[in-house]
Amino acid sequence: MHDERSTVEARLRRVLDERIRPAVHGSPVPLTVERWEAPGEPVPVSEGLAATYGPAAVGEEWGPAWGTTWFRLTGRVPAKWAGQRVEALLDLGFDRDMPGFQCEGLVHRADGEVVKGLSPRNAWAPVAAPAAGGEEVELYVEAASNPVLNTPQTPTYQGDRLTAGGGPLYRLGRMDLAVFRPEVWELVHDLEVADALMRELPLEDARRWELLRALGEALDAVDLADVSGTAARGRERLAGVLATPARPSAHRISAVGHAHIDSAWLWPLRETVRKVARTASNTVALMEDHPEYVFAMSQAQQYAWLKEHRPEVYARVRKKVADGQFVPVGGMWVESDTNMVGGEAMARQFLYGKRFFLEEFGVETKEVWLPDSFGYTAAMPQIVHLAGCRWFLTQKISWSRTNPFPHHTFWWEGIDGTRVFTHFPPVDTYNSDLSGREMAHAARNYRDKGGGTRSLAPFGWGDGGGGATREMLARAARLADLEGSPRVTVERPSAFFEKAHEEYPDAPVWAGELYLELHRGTYTSQAKTKQGNRHSESLLREAELWSATAALRVPGFGYPYDELERIWKTVLLHQFHDILPGSSIAWVHREARETYARVRAELEALIDAAQRALAGEGTEDVVFNGAPHARNGVPGGGAALPVRAGEPVTARERDGGGWVLDNGLLRVEIDDRGLVVSAADYLAALRDAVPPGGAANLLQLHPDFPTAWDAWDVDSYYRNNVTDLTEADEVSLSANDPGEATVRVARSFGNGSSVVQLLTLRAGERRLDIDTEVDWHESETFLKAAFPLDLKAERSAAETQFGHVYRPTHTNTSWEAAKFEICAHRWIHVAEPVWGVALVNDSTYGHDVTRDIRADGGQTTTVRLSLLRAPRYPDPETDQGGHRLRYALAVGADEPAAVREGHWINLPERVVRGSGASVRPLVAVDGEQVVVEAVKLAEDRSGDVIVRLYEAHGGRARTALTAGFPVRSVTETDLLERPLDPPLADVGPLVGDGTVELTLRPFQIVTLRLTAAG
Repeated sequence: MHDERSTVEARLRRVLDERIRPAVHGSPVPLTVERWEAPGEPVPVSEGLAATYGPAAVGEEWGPAWGTTWFRLTGRVPAKWAGQRVEALLDLGFDRDMPGFQCEGLVHRADGEVVKGLSPRNAWAPVAAPAAGGEEVELYVEAASNPVLNTPQTPTYQGDRLTAGGGPLYRLGRMDLAVFRPEVWELVHDLEVADALMRELPLEDARRWELLRALGEALDAVDLADVSGTAARGRERLAGVLATPARPSAHRISAVGHAHIDSAWLWPLRETVRKVARTASNTVALMEDHPEYVFAMSQAQQYAWLKEHRPEVYARVRKKVADGQFVPVGGMWVESDTNMVGGEAMARQFLYGKRFFLEEFGVETKEVWLPDSFGYTAAMPQIVHLAGCRWFLTQKISWSRTNPFPHHTFWWEGIDGTRVFTHFPPVDTYNSDLSGREMAHAARNYRDKGGGTRSLAPFGWGDGGGGATREMLARAARLADLEGSPRVTVERPSAFFEKAHEEYPDAPVWAGELYLELHRGTYTSQAKTKQGNRHSESLLREAELWSATAALRVPGFGYPYDELERIWKTVLLHQFHDILPGSSIAWVHREARETYARVRAELEALIDAAQRALAGEGTEDVVFNGAPHARNGVPGGGAALPVRAGEPVTARERDGGGWVLDNGLLRVEIDDRGLVVSAADYLAALRDAVPPGGAANLLQLHPDFPTAWDAWDVDSYYRNNVTDLTEADEVSLSANDPGEATVRVARSFGNGSSVVQLLTLRAGERRLDIDTEVDWHESETFLKAAFPLDLKAERSAAETQFGHVYRPTHTNTSWEAAKFEICAHRWIHVAEPVWGVALVNDSTYGHDVTRDIRADGGQTTTVRLSLLRAPRYPDPETDQGGHRLRYALAVGADEPAAVREGHWINLPERVVRGSGASVRPLVAVDGEQVVVEAVKLAEDRSGDVIVRLYEAHGGRARTALTAGFPVRSVTETDLLERPLDPPLADVGPLVGDGTVELTLRPFQIVTLRLTAAG
């Protein structure tokens, strides 16, 4: 029997490859080919159609990296083809194994109408069905010669048009008209499905041998010299085995058409615009022939690109959305990173994403669709719920390298206790082709058997590969009810979630973050992109706060609605999960740096205009505090005359070299190496944060050569080798006055790199500020800043969106050991029960925390910031050049102090000349436990004030919110600023004309709409 099986399998492969598949298209006739090279960037379709074309030929080379070549294809349908389906077979030089990562094309008719996209697995275009015979054919192909960059571990300069070579990358393949033979095509899929199912069944299963015999009989029935004439006979031999229904207990798979398109990755943003157009064109064309086909597409930004750049395609998409076939999902502006995106920015992902779908299509998306992001914050369930969504989908957790995730269908619980019904498809891909192998894997792999019976499978080639194909739909039709296979149904994601939720309401609960045990280097790669994001988030907070305050206080001041929305959408786009994480090509990050510079300039101008309007005319200095907490006599969200509190700072030379800085709250010793060897807290009886013999702010270099995925990964073995930067070129006192003292430390190291640090202690602060400028020229090297602390900390607390997450500092299990690199936002905190230390930063996300026993028996907890990396793929010049990084050591800090200090370093005071009058905050809350995250005017331009706040310390909180303007009503809303019914928060009645009492649970987010009186 084994010999029989091997013979049939080998015979089938050869017959399919050499006879049957080639017979799907018959009687090919060559098309005449002409070409035109578009100069520079892509041109409008009208320009491409009107260009002057020159001769070209099959076999000819074309396409420099990132270029666009237009091909004109002309011919005539032979008269004898009348009544048959005619297609154009258009091979731009494809490698079938790399859909989405090479050249692509978009086919137009002579009048400019879009036909469909071209990609390696979808290299045909319809001509006539049926043909009359004699038709003139004229097609135009806009062909993009994108270089092949999906080559991990291979540094290349092709990733930027400024450095890419100019030689041709592709060779034109066949350009033919041919007759499509449907019966042969159907035979191909009968054979493929039967064969794939047979291979997945156990040897002892009688069904396997039944399929094997039927396959052999089908091959016997086909005359290889007349495949088209005998295809029906071959299909008859398989009809019986393909009609046997599935077992009642068969796993059920909801197949959802999909084409995951990274908004930027191994191509720039402008190319994604074209990828979306090609894929959307393919999708709506496929829907015309297959009314059962359902396709889900996320990312409102991509729909917006279609609307702006390809309105004719967008019109077709809108019709299919209305028909229920083209399904908007996700509800976010882009499929963003979720580790590093700030809380308010995450809220805006849903605000602008869901608003777009509602306004354009009348669709309220219920499922959050993030298949490919690199781990998921524990704050996400509450944000999902407040956005009006019910379900969450991801695929990426299947990539975890150490611990298999224990569930595929589960309730995910966030830091505040909110739960969201979550599915993680066991098919282990978001680019399924619905093969028998993948469907069998999904059924075997599903980890919640006995509770649930369903899973979801997104199918279709992504990233410009064209999405789903008619071949995939042919497989789906055959697998709908087939013995030995899971039942496959093409349907909307919401249909899956409704049924899965109904059958498995008591699914298990997973509490906390969905940490991806891979791609940990994305917390650090491309530091300037990350810095641009953090600074933009902070500036947007200030621009909205001060503009809203001025709009309500200064007659004639207009709130910049349009400017803020445009800037927000730009920042949200750059939070895409291959931009913010630093895993895109050089072109993407070069443009990101330029974009962030423009955003900063625009936001600084908006802030300046609002603050000048509020400050009034005059020559007095007025200090504006954009942070939510009061400091130096200035209220959070308000302005006042400058006040300097605290004892003067003193600086003296240290015995043995270096300097001692003292402000009566903190005494810092910096030795002659420029290292912090003591940070003693006066308020804790001079308890020293630095352990005996230890040195903090120690810069360390590690070799950084992961096993794969350079920009994405750091592997734990990087810690096996370390170089401490202890040699200093200079340690000097650069500033010394009663308000502050600064020690300047300069070092040079490695391959011509250097660093200058300014260590500053200010009056009235228990914090040492460290301003670090690095000129970085290392390769495949990791730069860390280490702070060994005299603490036995059982866990670390790291800020995440609207709260913080605890992580053990031990490695008792493989789950803890896998978290050797962790993400924190503005602060990370470690402590013993009554005393702790925080490290705060203005743009760093990667950290690690370890514990060690010292020779004296004490325990040291070391917190390290990940400052810079130097991976060579996909950008060989990652992070090269100058950087400015700011962080600080807050000694004696508890978690509330960490929250406060984290905001202060990210939202520095601003001094504006004015009348000297103070500016009362537009809104204020009692105490520090509840933090005001955003103050803005409502998106509906009603003039209402939107206030978003949250409980920041992880406990129950009661506070009074007071408005600095007369208020008629207060309404709790969701993230889209719609009234919540029923309300989720305990909001008391409005007292007087501007105060309301609130009670919040731990880490609860509350959004309030304040309507002004009068």
